[in-house]
Amino acid sequence: MTNGPHDRAPPLAGGADLAKQDVANAHNPFPAAPIAAWLVTLAIAAYFAWSVANNANFGWSTVARYFFDPTVIDGLYVSLGLTIVAMAIGIALGLLLAIARLSNSRLARLLSALFIWFFRGTPLLVQLIFWYNLSTLFPTLSIGIPFGPTFFSWETNSVISPMTAAIAGLALNESAYMAEIIRGGLLSVDKGQFETAEAFGMTRIRALRRIIIPQAMRSIVPPTGNQLISMIKATSLVSVIAMADLLYSVQSIYNRTFEVVPLLLVAVLWYLLITSVLNIGQGYIERHFGRGDRRSGPTKPAKEVAAALTQEVGE
Repeated sequence: MTNGPHDRAPPLAGGADLAKQDVANAHNPFPAAPIAAWLVTLAIAAYFAWSVANNANFGWSTVARYFFDPTVIDGLYVSLGLTIVAMAIGIALGLLLAIARLSNSRLARLLSALFIWFFRGTPLLVQLIFWYNLSTLFPTLSIGIPFGPTFFSWETNSVISPMTAAIAGLALNESAYMAEIIRGGLLSVDKGQFETAEAFGMTRIRALRRIIIPQAMRSIVPPTGNQLISMIKATSLVSVIAMADLLYSVQSIYNRTFEVVPLLLVAVLWYLLITSVLNIGQGYIERHFGRGDRRSGPTKPAKEVAAALTQEVGE
């Protein structure tokens, strides 16, 4: 006699949990292996930290003494200032270069491509040295009509100081990289967005500002954060042109005291502290611009575009 549908035995309590556990054990035949790996890793890390902390050659007392030294702090301010100014110029110029690369003008595309090719293809250190020694190539800088009269003229040494050479070298090099980052972000937006904006009578510039760029920010922000962190470290290169940044300030101290390793550790710790703060800020910004992304929650791109277009029509 067969059992009817109502005569079946009820499933055991916790059967689903047991099934999940069996599947997990099937995929991981050695359940103690992750715990052992963690213990080995922590043991190695603890031994490394103990070895570094108890190594007198690192000169931790010297590191503590010079960590907040006025000379070091002044160099830190210079590095931060260079980073902010160079990144601001690099992003603004990179945006213009990216738009030129995507424009319908062949001349604009050619000039933008040549600029990016040159400044990405030559080392930043070489560019800084050339800017610093520009007076050997052009003793004077002038404004006038090509092959015609000159309206204004200055001595190059009075214009190109270590500060202006550092800003020019860092900003122009950064703009070449930012141009490609922004161009990639703009290309990640569906072309139909442009067509829809044009159908509503929006100009190309307004469509970029109101529709395309806000959506492209999701692809632009992460690599831009990486570039900002790279810029902080790249400011150390300006020490070769006698710019009193963080590294140059540290070098000026250990040239007097001959405590090279402890003073370099001071610079390393400051760089790590700054980049750690920037990493945290980058995470918040990524979450802000990724709120409408499918990977971070429900997405409503069509509603966002429609709302922006409706607002434009209303204006």
